[in-house]
Amino acid sequence: MKISPGLQVSSSSSPSSQLVCKLKKGYISSKNDYSLFTKSSAGSLVVLAVYVDDIFLAGDELFEMHSLKGFLDDQFKINDVGTIQYFLGLEVFSHSSGYIVSQHKYASDLLAEYHCDNFTPVVTPLDHSVKLSSDVGDLLPYPGSYRKLIGKLNFLQHTRPYISYVVQHLSQFLHFPRVPHMMASLHVLRYISNDLTQEILFSNSIDTSLVTYTNSDWVACATSRKSVSSFYVSLGGCPISWKSKKQPTISLSSAEAEYRVLRMVVVEVSWLIRLLGDMGLSFFSPVPIFYDSQIVTLLGTVLSSGMISLYFVRSSDQLADIFTKALHGASHHSLLDKLGVLSPPNLRGLLKVALFTATNPIKRPN
Repeated sequence: MKISPGLQVSSSSSPSSQLVCKLKKGYISSKNDYSLFTKSSAGSLVVLAVYVDDIFLAGDELFEMHSLKGFLDDQFKINDVGTIQYFLGLEVFSHSSGYIVSQHKYASDLLAEYHCDNFTPVVTPLDHSVKLSSDVGDLLPYPGSYRKLIGKLNFLQHTRPYISYVVQHLSQFLHFPRVPHMMASLHVLRYISNDLTQEILFSNSIDTSLVTYTNSDWVACATSRKSVSSFYVSLGGCPISWKSKKQPTISLSSAEAEYRVLRMVVVEVSWLIRLLGDMGLSFFSPVPIFYDSQIVTLLGTVLSSGMISLYFVRSSDQLADIFTKALHGASHHSLLDKLGVLSPPNLRGLLKVALFTATNPIKRPN
């Protein structure tokens, strides 16, 4: 691996120091994520993920893991902190049913930073009756505070997928934020204060099925007339990927908006299948995609290839709906309970749902 541009190296350094690290020991660099390295042999697997100067190591071959840590320590003098507990702002806890990921401390610090820890909580992250505009309201005297808050809310999505839509919506006003935009972002913090301990369980269940929900809101933006696309992907009932994004061009019909979001979700599913394949997971059946529009019936080559299959689902059961618009309180919490994001007191109920899903998979139409 060559030294990164801009890194100064002493002229007296040996030729071997012209390389950052020679990680050869049988590890393969993933073509789907360049920070991921894997090594598999005789039914065992070791996974190495690198983020700047943080390294995450997992696997079922302890001897190989100890050997790799020794090799890296010889190269960089690493600090082995042991079993994962805190990684990139995420709190990780081992559980008999898998691993629990939360951002309790991060959320608490965020509320304290913006003095919202004693405010009255609200029931939804965004009031559905509020219509924000880029030219209504006074400009903020210090726009950096708003931009910083939106950036922090964006990171908080790692354990709170249901705020994806509101973060996407508020991100449109980063250039010239106004008072109504700041009030809406503080409204999100008041919603988060309802329960700072919400967390996601990544189950160790044998169920490794991929299930996808996708949705679009046609002409969601009254100013640009652009639609919003969203999807939600679960692996074995656990959320692993989600997105809310304004479409780059105007769709002339709701059918066109639906096709655009299907294209987006097919790209994501294709990447996930390849990435999970790097970690030893194979998928032999089409990935079901649930949508609530009967306009969409075919997706050409992708459908005929057998990689995905499409199923109609009622709007009330469309999990991706929470990523496309602001919902009423009852609708919001009805979908929230199905996303796999629950409070610790309800964790036992979540485990029961996961177990039921593993033993009673979704029945697909013939």
